[in-house]
Amino acid sequence: MLGVLNMTQALLPRLEESGDGTVLVLTSVAGHVVYEGGAGYAAAEHGAHTLAATLRLELVGKPVRVLEIAPGMVETEEFSLNRLRGGSEAAEAVYAGVPDPLTAEDVAETVVWALTRPPHVNIDLLVVRPRAQAAQHRVHRISDDTQG
Repeated sequence: MLGVLNMTQALLPRLEESGDGTVLVLTSVAGHVVYEGGAGYAAAEHGAHTLAATLRLELVGKPVRVLEIAPGMVETEEFSLNRLRGGSEAAEAVYAGVPDPLTAEDVAETVVWALTRPPHVNIDLLVVRPRAQAAQHRVHRISDDTQG
């Protein structure tokens, strides 16, 4: 959250001077709906979400658009390990039985799509989740006994 704030403050004058600036804030669905065990992460993501919404209000009428992309379940090697403090079994359990969670490449393609919209198009908020995830608390999982 502080990184987003500091970088935006440092670059905003140049973005405005460019006549066609873009601030993209990559958050998480955890910044929109809280869940058990995620207080620190959800608080940081909520702060980044609020920063993007506030910045959009403050910059209205200026040549800078503010985009927010909030992914849901993205299976990467590092994220769950870091979030769960290095417990590889706990990290693997997050995605156990989830058919086709998002990948880092899925998120990267979404970012490229949002950034390449015409300058007058602002993607205020784009939530992207795998089809198996309807909400933070509602995820379809295939149990081991149904896979065979």
